[in-house]
Amino acid sequence: MSESSDTRTKTLNFNVGVLGHVDSGKTSLARALSSTASTAAFDKNPQSRERGITLDLGFSSFTVDLPDHLRDSVGKQPYDSLQFTLVDCPGHASLIRTIIGGAQIIDLMMLVVDVVKGVQTQTAECLLIGELTCPRMVVVLNKIDLLPPNKRQSAIEKMTKRLHKTLENTRFKDCPVIAVAAKPGGPEAPDTEEPQGVPQLIELLKKQTYLPKRDPGGDLLMAVDHCFSIRGQGTVMTGTILQGSLAINDTVEIPALKVTKKIKSVQMFRKPVSGAMQGDRVGVCVTQFDPKLLERGVVCTPESLRTLFAAVISVRKIGYFKGSLSTRAKFHITVGHETVMAKVTFFGLPPAGASEPPPDSKPPPSEPCSLETPFTFDREYFYQDEYVTGQGEGSSGPDPEQWALLEFERPVTCPSLCLVIGSKLDTDIHANACRLAFQGRLLQGFEDKNYAETDLPRLRIYKTKHKEGQVERVTDDYTVIGRSLFKKETNLQLFVGLKVTLSTGETGVIEGGFGQSGKFKIRIQEGLRPETKQLFSSTSKKKGKSVSKGGTANEEEPRTDFQPVSIHLHFKRYVFDPHKKMVQS
Repeated sequence: MSESSDTRTKTLNFNVGVLGHVDSGKTSLARALSSTASTAAFDKNPQSRERGITLDLGFSSFTVDLPDHLRDSVGKQPYDSLQFTLVDCPGHASLIRTIIGGAQIIDLMMLVVDVVKGVQTQTAECLLIGELTCPRMVVVLNKIDLLPPNKRQSAIEKMTKRLHKTLENTRFKDCPVIAVAAKPGGPEAPDTEEPQGVPQLIELLKKQTYLPKRDPGGDLLMAVDHCFSIRGQGTVMTGTILQGSLAINDTVEIPALKVTKKIKSVQMFRKPVSGAMQGDRVGVCVTQFDPKLLERGVVCTPESLRTLFAAVISVRKIGYFKGSLSTRAKFHITVGHETVMAKVTFFGLPPAGASEPPPDSKPPPSEPCSLETPFTFDREYFYQDEYVTGQGEGSSGPDPEQWALLEFERPVTCPSLCLVIGSKLDTDIHANACRLAFQGRLLQGFEDKNYAETDLPRLRIYKTKHKEGQVERVTDDYTVIGRSLFKKETNLQLFVGLKVTLSTGETGVIEGGFGQSGKFKIRIQEGLRPETKQLFSSTSKKKGKSVSKGGTANEEEPRTDFQPVSIHLHFKRYVFDPHKKMVQS
C-alpha cells in the first residue's frame, strides 16, 4: 500500500485527478481543498500566473481521518489517515499529452465544470481521458457564486440533469454531482471570502475512496515532473511511482540521458521515508546530477525500458472522433510520457472465408482493447486502407478486432504493454471537436533502427490483388492465348506458374509470354469444355476477314458479336515482403 513509513501513523495515499476546461477553477478548488502543497503545486509557471491558468501537473495534498469503510477493508494494514494527493491537470487543449501523463496514476477523477458555461470541448476530452484511465468520477459544478441567489438552486439542478444526460453512455453513468464556489468573487477577490461547499465535497470524496490496487513488485517506473537542486544535498526529483517500488541506496536509471544514479534519500510530502511504492508521490534525492537536464521524464530500474522506433498496438477508435482513420496518415501518438508523430498502418483479421477465419467472439464495446485474438507473428493479417468501424452501413455492432503499426518520427522510450493514445493535436483548439482519435495497448516494439529490413518482413500483412484480362483465341483444346492482363513492359516471368480462372469455369496456369505486346499463354490442364470451344469456333469463322488500312489481316480487331471470355488472376502480396512475391493459396 501507499504509506509513509513513520511507525506512529500510517497514511494511505489516494490520487485524485482534477480535470476540466481551462478557467473552470480547478486550481482554486485544489487550493481550497489543500493544506500541504508539494513543490510542484499551483502554477509555478510565470505565463500561468498571469492568466491564472495551470500549465503543468500541479500536485498538492491534504490529509483526513481514515473513513470507516476503508478501516474494514484494509485488513492487516493499520492505516489511520487518508492522504488525498490532488493532481491538477492542465485544461489547455494543446496539453492533452500532459493530462495523459498524469492520468496513469489517478484513482478518482474530479471533473470541474463551470456552472455557467457547462460542458465545453476540453471537458469532453477530459471525460474521454478519464474513461480510458480511471474507474470513478465526481463532477464538481464550480462558480455557483456567479448565479443570482434566487435562481441558484434551479440552475444547479438544470445543469446536474444535463450532465447526467451527457454521462449516461459513459462508464461514469450516475456519478455524483456536487456544487461549490471554490473562490467566491473570482481569482482577484481577497482571500477573506470563505469557499462554499468545500467541506461537503471533502465528505463526498471520502465516501468515494476505495483501496487502490498497489503492487510493489516488478520494475520501477516513476514519472518525474520536477527536478531541482538543494545545496549540500544533491538533486531532488519529484514525481509519482507508476509501478514497482524504490528504497534508499537503490540504483535507478534516467533512460533519456542514459545515466544511472544511486538514491540518497526519499521524502513523501516533506517527511523522510526509507522507501515508497506504486501510487506514492515522492521526492528522491540523488547526487552529481544537473537538474536542468531533466525537467520531466521517467526514472526506472536500470535497463527496464525500451527505446522503440516502431510498434504494433491493438487499436480502438474513440467514438467521439469525427474524422476517418486512414492508413499512411500521421497522428500524434502519446505513449508512456512522450508524444511523438507517427505514420499509422491499420490491419485486421483476414475476411471470413479467407484461409484463416476470424474468431466469432467479439470483445464487448465497453472494454476497450481487450482483444480476443492475441497478436502474433505466426498468423496472417489483412491490410486495411483505414480503420473499419462496426459491421456495415448503419449497423451499430462493435468494431471488428484490429491492430496498427506505428512508425515513429523519432524513437520513444516506454514500458511494454502501456496505454497508447492517438490524436490529431493540429486540429483547431477552438473548433468544438474531439481530437483524441484512437487508443490501444502497445503489444510489440521494434528496437532496431533498421526495423523495416530486420523486423517488418516478419509481419505478414497482405493485400489481395485481382487482375482481369480476356481470351484472345484458342490454340488447341489445352491452350489459350490471353491479353489485357499485363502491361507491355511487365516482366511476365514473375507470373509464370500462377493459377487463373476463365469466366466459363475452367482453371489454368500461366505458361509464359506470347509475342512482345504483353500477351501470354495459358495451359488448361483439364482441357476446354465443349461449350467454350463452341463459343470460339462460332466466332473464329467471322474472324480474320477484317483488313486494316495497311492491307494485312489485323489480329487485334475487337469482336463485338459475342460475350468475350474473361481471365481472372487472384493473388496475395505481403506488404512488407522485400521480394514482393505473389502468393496464391
